[in-house]
Amino acid sequence: MSLTLTFALSGLLTVPAYAGELNINVEVPQLNVAEYHRPYVAIWLEGADQKVAANLSVWYQQRDTAEGHGTKWLPDMRQWWRKSGRTLKVPVDGVTGPTRPVGKHALKFTDKQPQLAQLAPGQYTLVVEAAREVGGRELLKIPFTWPAKGAAQTGKAQGSSELGAVTLTVKP
Repeated sequence: MSLTLTFALSGLLTVPAYAGELNINVEVPQLNVAEYHRPYVAIWLEGADQKVAANLSVWYQQRDTAEGHGTKWLPDMRQWWRKSGRTLKVPVDGVTGPTRPVGKHALKFTDKQPQLAQLAPGQYTLVVEAAREVGGRELLKIPFTWPAKGAAQTGKAQGSSELGAVTLTVKP
């Protein structure tokens, strides 16, 4: 015996349309050291369960040197590597890019981009991790709610060594 069910969904199912935007500013500070190397930086979102919800950006050395290829040191960003990095096949279009020089770097993500398109409403944490050869490691976190409802949300974290100020603005 077989049973066939047919559903008509004309106008019965409505899915709320969420719109949103993340604006992130990451400062790479000037360090007064004898041997300076640009930091590797990973920027991602964690859900309330502390699992990676989206990789936003990963900055690393993309060319070969006498010391090898830059992917060799991606595991130095320990938190990101354990949670997500080791399963990624880099480069990832729209996510990975070269290391950045000293200064402030602005990133903008909209709900139309793959990183945020499937992000369910809820509580998240922006995580920024930096590691530098002949330097240290630093991890900063900023909690937020996605999507922002009404007014924009802002958050800030201040690094003490490898990162400067990191700011987040979540716009509806």
